[in-house]
Amino acid sequence: MTSHEVAPETLRFYNETINEANRLTTTADGRLELLRTQELLRRYLPLAPARVLDVGGGPGVHARWLVEDGYDVHLVGPVPRHIQQAESTGATVELGDTRQLGAEEASYDVVLVLGPLYHLLDRRDRDRALAEAYRVLKPGGLLAAAGINRYASLFEHTAFAHLHKEPMRKNIGAILATQIHDGRKAFTQAYFHSGEQLHDEVTAAGFTGTEVFGVEGPAWSLLAAVERNTGLPCQESSLFESALAAARLAEPYPELLAASSHLLAVSRRPA
Repeated sequence: MTSHEVAPETLRFYNETINEANRLTTTADGRLELLRTQELLRRYLPLAPARVLDVGGGPGVHARWLVEDGYDVHLVGPVPRHIQQAESTGATVELGDTRQLGAEEASYDVVLVLGPLYHLLDRRDRDRALAEAYRVLKPGGLLAAAGINRYASLFEHTAFAHLHKEPMRKNIGAILATQIHDGRKAFTQAYFHSGEQLHDEVTAAGFTGTEVFGVEGPAWSLLAAVERNTGLPCQESSLFESALAAARLAEPYPELLAASSHLLAVSRRPA
């Protein structure tokens, strides 16, 4: 692939199938992902106004709150629709490729890679993306990199009450076995990490002190199940508050990483 080129299936998915700008605000599990990502990042972010590079930042959902918190944010991504949407966030924006960033070496205090790793199926591409993040990050700077959990599709499609159907069971079985979604149905091409794999990929890129968190925790699929099967929103419910509490309580227990939907690795470029 050339600079800021993405797989046609991925480009089509984000241009035509889903409005990523609404994904984290219109469902309870999406809101849980947003709130938990915010609280995890805010533990580690340097004081504003630090320079933040939001790589693959989509339509700017995270860039918006970071700007509101006082950070100097530059967003780069490969989807023209997202770049247009992100222009309203207050961040500067650029069409670009996570594997070939235009930023100068050691020019950012924070680099966020909250989407690209799970759209890069080949390990070599993920290594290039992390190498670029390392290059543009200042010594001692913060990296936050996200992955989709290997078992997320198992929990999600159970919540949607159709995993017992043979075609779906076959499809999810293939994802569990290969860690790859081929992009033919529902979702675009994607790679699904285990917590250990995400930790190892970040560490292999030269980052140190890597910690991996389960973003939504072990109860997120209960929220998806209630909303999908009853049609009732539960973003402001006791169930939502309980799921949020479960995510926080689960943090000290690495074995519970496998129950989350997304994983977040937090690490640093050595000083």
